[in-house]
Amino acid sequence: MTVVSMKAGMPVEQQISELESQFARLVTVTTQQPFPEYAERINDLIRLQKALKKHSEALVTALSNDYGHRSRSDTLMADILPCFQMLHYTKRKLKRWMKPSRRSTGMLLAPAKVEVHYQPLGVVGIIVPWNFPITLSLIPLITAIAAGNRAMLKMSEFTPLTAQAVKALLADAFDEDKVCVVDGDVAVAQAFTRLPFDHLMFTGSTEVGKKVMAAAAANLTPVTLELGGKSPVIVAPDIEPLLAAERVLFGKNLNAGQICVAPDHVYVHEDNLEEFVEALRVKWNEAYPKGIDSDDRTAIVTERQFNRLKALMDDADKRGITTIPLADPAIDPEKRKMALHLVVNPSKESAIMQQEIFGPLLPIITYKDVHDVINTLRHQPRPLALYLMTFDKDFIRFVTQHTHSGSIAVNDTVMQVAVDDTPFGGIGASGMGHYHGIEGFRTFSHAKTVFQRGKLNPGKLLSPPYNRWWQKIFFALFLR
Repeated sequence: MTVVSMKAGMPVEQQISELESQFARLVTVTTQQPFPEYAERINDLIRLQKALKKHSEALVTALSNDYGHRSRSDTLMADILPCFQMLHYTKRKLKRWMKPSRRSTGMLLAPAKVEVHYQPLGVVGIIVPWNFPITLSLIPLITAIAAGNRAMLKMSEFTPLTAQAVKALLADAFDEDKVCVVDGDVAVAQAFTRLPFDHLMFTGSTEVGKKVMAAAAANLTPVTLELGGKSPVIVAPDIEPLLAAERVLFGKNLNAGQICVAPDHVYVHEDNLEEFVEALRVKWNEAYPKGIDSDDRTAIVTERQFNRLKALMDDADKRGITTIPLADPAIDPEKRKMALHLVVNPSKESAIMQQEIFGPLLPIITYKDVHDVINTLRHQPRPLALYLMTFDKDFIRFVTQHTHSGSIAVNDTVMQVAVDDTPFGGIGASGMGHYHGIEGFRTFSHAKTVFQRGKLNPGKLLSPPYNRWWQKIFFALFLR
């Protein structure tokens, strides 16, 4: 594997020159070898799996050091395990995915043979965020490699040790000119998005996603944008508060809420507010008996992110909004650790309701009629996930049919992302395009129609001169 060095102190112009040079090399190799066969792709996946097993501990350690402290279980569960699962799944399915798909010509074009062949796009760019830098680099890479592409990965500058660990892993797995890993700051990232990739995948915020798409448009580069948004939870009146609290907290506690599909805010019936708040307190203390000093509690990744979350709380405090921390002490600025803070009935104008939270703050909004919540959601940007806590089958069907979101999870949070055999992606402000499953393979492939005629060609009967008797019969048969 080739690594583009972006060492501190290197002039930006030199970094960008190296970036462009490496991209050109990958394009050249792709032009010479445009279609890796099944055996090559499977061998690539096997080598990646072996390298991941070898480097797993180094990845866990690097990511914890980047965060200041990251729960080992958070990393194993959300960064390492999904990569192994996707590798196993992709290896099982790849031969079937690669087979041409037979299609019908219909009576009009018979006799003929039509197939759709799935061809590698070429060179794929992958921009990796800081919150799950292992999963969100390797899973897109697994899919891109399975589809026969070469890839360049731009790692986040906010997790530099993890970036180095990922580089070491991929150096074990791939030959030179198959995969290239890039680090660097915003200037390098901007140059990366301007390269004429055959496909560009970005995971990050909606605002940055807009800039990535604008840069890619100059080259007509197709993009997959995995963004975020404010994923709501609807707690229906029929569900037990303790059960709802347990399921909500699983997704909100993972990585201390620093996850694009984390529950962002919760709607609960006004009569159940106190009971639900108490249920959250009970379940949070069960999960973290030592409070924020628990080894299972992940820190906020950087001082910048910690201060951003503090600013959201300060804004709520200035507006007189009730905030309930679920532990005492609730915050450790030195370690950048925070307990979950409940923010009760914040105003629509408050910062916490205007911004994606991406951390351990949880607004709770009361309602009188749950259908009013559905009407509210219809007038908001479409989220990456919607969570529904209920056992009412009619209400589940109603919400599924009358709301838009990237996905829905009923009586659970976050776990829908772990399903390898379904597409993962957003809609509207939460993103576009999909990966995971066969949809991911097709995202990184060109679906090429191949139409074949034999010696017999009835189509010649429709050639000029026109208005012959058989042509009139033909149109009479088909134009009805």
